[in-house]
Amino acid sequence: MAHVAEWKIREVEELKNIITSYPSIAIVGIENIPAPQMQKLREKIREIGVLRVSRNRLIKRALESVGGKLAELSNSISGQSAILATRENPFRLYKFIKENRINAPAKGGEVAQKDIEVKAGETPFKPGPIVGELQRVGIPAAIEGGKVVIKKDKVLVRAGERIPREVAQALTRLEIYPIEIGLSLRAVYEDGVIFKPDVLEIDEERFKSELITAIRNALLLAIDRRWVTRETIHYLITKAHQDALALSLSISYPTRSNIEILLSKAHAQAMQLKGLLDKKM
Repeated sequence: MAHVAEWKIREVEELKNIITSYPSIAIVGIENIPAPQMQKLREKIREIGVLRVSRNRLIKRALESVGGKLAELSNSISGQSAILATRENPFRLYKFIKENRINAPAKGGEVAQKDIEVKAGETPFKPGPIVGELQRVGIPAAIEGGKVVIKKDKVLVRAGERIPREVAQALTRLEIYPIEIGLSLRAVYEDGVIFKPDVLEIDEERFKSELITAIRNALLLAIDRRWVTRETIHYLITKAHQDALALSLSISYPTRSNIEILLSKAHAQAMQLKGLLDKKM
């Protein structure tokens, strides 16, 4: 039997303890995060849980040892990975991770995470060699009114392509920072379910609007069907009162609620009849 280093055994036990101590367990990517940014991330993560960086094989061993659905998280381990254990639900965790990503300048050679585009408009540069430098990397620069401007929008690098070093330098001079730095969520487990990023990406404003519409439609349906609930009882009683009042008025049935209306109606009818009789006299 192969000898297993004591530190590896302790590490797996510590990982298992973290995994079983929190309701939400995520696998996150930590590639290309500079040490200063990683330190700041750790400080923020302490507010919601704990980030544990370890060897992929040891993380996988810990997950498999805990077993159950959690073991399937090991399928999301690749590259430089870590465990993020938290009491936040998956949607809040995903939002937290997105909000704590920052943009950094490209150095050249990185793969573009999305299309890198320069927009038409003025630049902070005065006329000079900068115009030719921008043009050489494909930026439609020109001089107008004593200023260096970009004539039209231009995509310099498509998503998935590598960023040339010359383009990276030009982007930095334009203060365009195309590289996102931060944790990348691979998968998160909560209450027997594993969530992937694609299901956690929601438009909050659209979701709220659709939720409000659904609540309003449900309320209107319940009122229409005369379904008594805590939310509909006020509307149903009000409508029942209105219907009863209308019925009593239509058959001239006097009650405390309608007597004044009936008397006013009778008076108006009497005055109308008097007017007709006066004409005939």
